[in-house]
Amino acid sequence: MSSSLEPVCHIVTPVGMLGYGLDAAQTEAEVSRFKATGVPTAIILDSGSTDGGPSKLALGGTSVPRSSYVRDLRKLLRLTRLCRVPLMFTSAGGAGTDENVREILGVIEELVAEIKDGSNKLKVNVLYAGVPKDLVRQRLRAGAITGCGPTVPPMTESDIDDAPIIVAQMGPEPLVDAMQRAPDFDVLVAGRAYDPSCYIAFADYCYRKDHPNGTANDKDSLARRIGGITHMGKIMECGGLCGEPKGGGACATVYMDGTFDIVPLNPSSRCTPVSVAAHTLYEKTRPDKLHGPGGYLDLTNSNMEQLDDGRTVRARGGVFFFSKDEGRRVYQAKLEGAKSVGYRSIYVGAHKDPILISQKDSFLSTIRHYVTMQHEGVPGTWELGFHVYGKGREGGEPGEICLVGEALGSTQELADSVAATAKVATIHAPYFGQKATSGNFAFGIGGKQIFPLGECAEFCVYHLMDLKDGEERLPAGGTGPLFRMETVIFGADQGVTPSSNGQTPPVENDTATASKKKSNMDEIYRRLASKMGPLPPNPTLGDAAKVIRSKNAGPYEITFDVMFELEEVYRAIKDSAILDDNVVANLFGISANQVIWSGFYDQARAYKVTIPRIRNGKPVPSGGFMEDDVHGSQMYLPLMHFKLPTKLGNRLQEIVSRHVNSKI
Repeated sequence: MSSSLEPVCHIVTPVGMLGYGLDAAQTEAEVSRFKATGVPTAIILDSGSTDGGPSKLALGGTSVPRSSYVRDLRKLLRLTRLCRVPLMFTSAGGAGTDENVREILGVIEELVAEIKDGSNKLKVNVLYAGVPKDLVRQRLRAGAITGCGPTVPPMTESDIDDAPIIVAQMGPEPLVDAMQRAPDFDVLVAGRAYDPSCYIAFADYCYRKDHPNGTANDKDSLARRIGGITHMGKIMECGGLCGEPKGGGACATVYMDGTFDIVPLNPSSRCTPVSVAAHTLYEKTRPDKLHGPGGYLDLTNSNMEQLDDGRTVRARGGVFFFSKDEGRRVYQAKLEGAKSVGYRSIYVGAHKDPILISQKDSFLSTIRHYVTMQHEGVPGTWELGFHVYGKGREGGEPGEICLVGEALGSTQELADSVAATAKVATIHAPYFGQKATSGNFAFGIGGKQIFPLGECAEFCVYHLMDLKDGEERLPAGGTGPLFRMETVIFGADQGVTPSSNGQTPPVENDTATASKKKSNMDEIYRRLASKMGPLPPNPTLGDAAKVIRSKNAGPYEITFDVMFELEEVYRAIKDSAILDDNVVANLFGISANQVIWSGFYDQARAYKVTIPRIRNGKPVPSGGFMEDDVHGSQMYLPLMHFKLPTKLGNRLQEIVSRHVNSKI
């Protein structure tokens, strides 16, 4: 083996998000296999995101119920003890606030107390990412804060005042510092972090430990090594999403020069060069240059190679450009915060009368007029909006529509009043040609008239803050202006270490039923494996694409990925020039100059475009009033239904038919 392909570390990610559930048997098998090689091995996973909206930052709480963290951490702590490998995760609890970190530490403490075999001593490195408001205010006044992307409005001092908590995404530096200061840790729990940071940090730490002079490498070698492990982290933080079919977890082996191998955890899934390349598009503004703490990852010349097992892909070619070496010469940290904008209440039901459905827009206007009239002179402010969901009927209007009325008020009482009044109008308002005079609305879901939802949150801080030299790291005393560290020991050391033969308390319903679960999951994965068939007459872009999806790229942007299975189909689409800013603008009802980025990415056989998140013609952040797709995952339909020109459609039919026939 060449020195460049000398393994630095192995990483196992059981699932893309702590608390979502994981397969303990599969995870144990891979951790044990890697541990036996003698190469440093860790269990690493992410635990947070802005994907779920602003509520956790503004109002507190966690991404999933506490019981879900208990379930997953019970399995993972068992593996940490059994296999003697560290467990590491960042953005604890979802938002990664200091409160979130303390909540997860409480879960770990409870689980350690359950261990009765004398091996319940657990050393935990803890990092916090809450930012003092005074520091943010000082940097704002100094002109050292800018919006994270073109659609983010400038920060104001009222944004700082309104956000109860502000967190900073830590890069890998404080995590590396923590491991160097307390290297014998069992678990590392961190607050809000850039999603790949934990992966980058572990790989970099392992490299530094074995090669203490490695950071003195020439600039190009360092850029390739950090570029490789950053690329690895960008893929691994989503677990098995890089596989076909996508699954829960993934494993990575990192080599000296930053080259890495990646394979899905589920043996019925596989990685391919295209599936791995395609993941660099996922929920990102653009696929080739990915900005993060301290610089950006350039994947322009990245390369993916299928290994002989047919499941593993070897990736190389990513390069990391450090901001301090570029024009700005300053490290920036992303700040996140949210505020309450009022109180929300909803009502839910269905319309089935075709006469009403055919004039639903004017009917909803009648409801608004009635609510406005009834609240004349009422103190406070309010808004009312409607979500309309319909199931299609061939050749006409939907046969039934679901209506969700959403009210926002300056108090909960006012929001409830607006929702209740709107519901009365929805039930009893007249409409042209009405025959069913006893009521217009089928309701009663949940047995309640209306559903008060409490406070409504909205992002108000999503900005980049310039740091002074060294602020991205942990200071000597462990407490700095941004990031802070402590080491906590749970349990008591009774001189008994976990045995290596698996004699630890079993996890109920995990390994005992693993074979049954595996056979069931294998069948599911076999059914999910895609097989390309002939294209229909007059194909759409959705017919020609293997993957067509939309996703939030941060709270303010929606990004679209269109990927093709066959190289010849991809080239025909690209060469036809049918996809550009003007086409996208027309499909989504925006102007061409609002398109943030668009282009083709050959490594993934993909077209990608990113636009602002728009509601009522205005850019908005995710998760606020009238949000109905916080992930943005159901916004791709205009692209999917886009009709291909006849000549191009016929050409693609010929290509696909030739491919299908060659497989018979």
